[in-house]
Amino acid sequence: MAGEQYIWGTGRRKTSIARVRIKKGNGKILVNDKDLDSYFPIDRERGMVRTPLKTTKTLGEFDVLVNVKGGGLAGQAGAIS
Repeated sequence: MAGEQYIWGTGRRKTSIARVRIKKGNGKILVNDKDLDSYFPIDRERGMVRTPLKTTKTLGEFDVLVNVKGGGLAGQAGAIS
């Protein structure tokens, strides 16, 4: 990871806090070192996470690395988005 350029941000929802890093890539989304589909078993929550990328028409162009803690899965998905 040395030398790679990331853009980072922090999101909050209720008691959940998400630290998000994005970089140019092929669309891989990892949440707490797990694939998005493994971490969020419910389609609605996965959709919440993908919404900002869909809105900006950049889905598939960036790799997203997320560390999230606190709250439940819905709150965590909201903090990420």
